[in-house]
Amino acid sequence: MENNTFVAKDVTANPGPLGLTGFALSTILLNLHNAGLFGLDTMILAMGVVMGGAIQIMVGAMEWQKNNLFGTMAFSSYGAFWISLVFLMILPKLGMGDAPSKVAMGYYLTVWGIYSFGLFIATLKMNKAMVFLFATVVILFALLAIANFTGSHLIHTIAGIEGVICGATALYIALAQLFIEVYKRPLLPLA
Repeated sequence: MENNTFVAKDVTANPGPLGLTGFALSTILLNLHNAGLFGLDTMILAMGVVMGGAIQIMVGAMEWQKNNLFGTMAFSSYGAFWISLVFLMILPKLGMGDAPSKVAMGYYLTVWGIYSFGLFIATLKMNKAMVFLFATVVILFALLAIANFTGSHLIHTIAGIEGVICGATALYIALAQLFIEVYKRPLLPLA
């Protein structure tokens, strides 16, 4: 009797670096605005919908196919965050509801910070770069929530600076993972 065993091998690329890049570029640009370097315009909104939103949701679906629950949850939910954030900005301008108050935005950012803290706890089993990244995400949401609750321009500016560090960290991890794939060895440490 013949024993036929079929073994499927996953030969698809790691989608994580693309998702991290979408998060990174959108986060850096929005937080350069938060730090006061330029106004909020369609450049940030478009980047938020496409790279921050659509790309991350697409990567979340790819991570699901790779059986990576953390990647699925992180990329899909942060993609939804970016799209919902843009909707919060443009729907009132289209006459589709009132703009959220500063207090409402404070709560919006708080629930995202709480969720991010849960993801941060999961990263404690990952490399140090991911732990640092998610720590900066939690701090960013906390600072933005506090800035909205208090109306503090200073805290909002500090959040912007911290957000650029957060986005730069995500970009660093994305490039480190890309370089491992291309060069077949680590060029940037992730520890």
